[in-house]
Amino acid sequence: MVLLTDRSQKRLTIQTGEIAADTTTIRSLDWDRDRFDIEFGLQNGTTYNSFLIRGEKIALVDTSHEKFRQLYLDTLKGLIDPPKIDYLIISHTEPDHSGLVKDVLQLAPDVTVVGAKVAIQFLEDFVHQPFKRQIVKNGDKLDLGNGHVLEFVNAPNLHWPDTIFSYDAGTQVIFTCDAFGMHYCSESTFDEDLSRIEPDYRFYYDCLMAPNARSVLSALKRMGELGEVKMVANGHGPLLRHNVEELVSRYRRWSQAQTKAETSVVVFYASDYGYSDRLSQALARGITKTGVGVEMMDLKSADPQEVQELVSRAGGIAIAMPPVSSKTAAAAVGTVLAAAKSKQAIGIFESYGGDDEPIDPLLRQFRDLGLKEGFPAIRVKDTPTEATYQLFEEAGTDMGQLLTRDRGIKQRKSLDTELDKALGRISGGLYIITAKKGDIKGAMLASWVSQASFQPLGLTIAVAKDRAIESLMQVGDRFILNILEEGNYQALMKHFLKRFPPGADRFAGVKTQPAENGSPILTDALAYIECKVSSRMELSDHWVVYATVDAGRVSKSDALTAVHHRKVGNYY
Repeated sequence: MVLLTDRSQKRLTIQTGEIAADTTTIRSLDWDRDRFDIEFGLQNGTTYNSFLIRGEKIALVDTSHEKFRQLYLDTLKGLIDPPKIDYLIISHTEPDHSGLVKDVLQLAPDVTVVGAKVAIQFLEDFVHQPFKRQIVKNGDKLDLGNGHVLEFVNAPNLHWPDTIFSYDAGTQVIFTCDAFGMHYCSESTFDEDLSRIEPDYRFYYDCLMAPNARSVLSALKRMGELGEVKMVANGHGPLLRHNVEELVSRYRRWSQAQTKAETSVVVFYASDYGYSDRLSQALARGITKTGVGVEMMDLKSADPQEVQELVSRAGGIAIAMPPVSSKTAAAAVGTVLAAAKSKQAIGIFESYGGDDEPIDPLLRQFRDLGLKEGFPAIRVKDTPTEATYQLFEEAGTDMGQLLTRDRGIKQRKSLDTELDKALGRISGGLYIITAKKGDIKGAMLASWVSQASFQPLGLTIAVAKDRAIESLMQVGDRFILNILEEGNYQALMKHFLKRFPPGADRFAGVKTQPAENGSPILTDALAYIECKVSSRMELSDHWVVYATVDAGRVSKSDALTAVHHRKVGNYY
């Protein structure tokens, strides 16, 4: 194993090591990165993984982020004379994996770039120079010699439209780029400590893969037609060697649950244009939190028949406005309009691409067809910030809740009346959870709170999956449990029971002060406790969050905690 470090910026490290016969990994370790892609927070940094396979021919699988340019290229040249590389395999063209393709082409001008048709098209616009290319599709093979025969697996939308996997029959290693990855930076090359990486593995799936669950299942089916997979060489985080079967099966289980959703939304975006893909992913994340399935489709490479089929069976449609100059995208939007029907929900937004089609004429056409607004049109006029991504996630949640409202009412009525009343007799206190991460703040009225341990001091809170604050209560996040006072809680409860529009400041008009952990303390609360999320347990419609206690204070020692009594127990 070799480590090189660049300390001129945040901590960047290169790690290399043999992972299989004739196969070397080049792992770019980004220790201090705290935001990624759709701007979800990272607790443990991330890595960008690249691979070198030496048969009679030599293949480089993916490159790295441009911030690692000098470190990565120096490391590559230390492993091999670049002109000897025969093939550069592009798993997909997202910049964190293809950011150094142009540099590799300069070092190895005779290399053949191997990728899906869409990937090659994207690269032409990216590198602006001629290069040898080999377009591959599902089932195609590339013989490197010495037993290394690569078979390609088509895996679009995981999570870019041009994704392919590469399976080396000689080593039984499959190179999957984003799929089966996680944003987790450590010097452990492999997944030997499952309990430590589990939260990051799940969070990564929820943010990037859940909105493409149907595509995940299609890719898994194609993977099943290969030989045995002994290792998953992913693009982010530790490689999967010790827990391959378990972690791959989790993708299958989670994706099957997503695709069984009674209602779905199809989200159309324009790849490689403005912030379309990232904002769309944030929107999709919000939708999936409500139990509504999501299908994502790139307007710039959309098949008209597939567009028609997706729209016809969807409960809702969301569209990132494409560039005026894209005739393919414009035609796809026309197909969406032709297939749309009344009673569907529609949401339209800009992506700060600089040349977006105007929103209003299109929105008017959907309204004329009888579609209802899933969320108010979002117009992005500046480079997206953390608050922008929060706005999109909350807009997605609003759209999902709109589509599931009738189903929720039906489920409430279906419970036995006596059982319903009995459950309602379980009382609880009244609390408000407040949290802040970066520029994002959130709050939630809660009553399902209980002390859970003495050593260490800990408590549990049940948080509904579709609550906005859920994204701020991941493992490692910090928050405040504000305890409300009996006889003096009505104003705070009324305020936080309001339905806030996406992106609204939930603390406007409320007195707060910052806690040591940065989260807002409600000045009028009876007491507060500073907490840190230690673990989460998933239930059907809630997360049970276990948090350890760091500090706390009571403002009135003789006052009592407000108690919440419910008449029924099958909804809040």
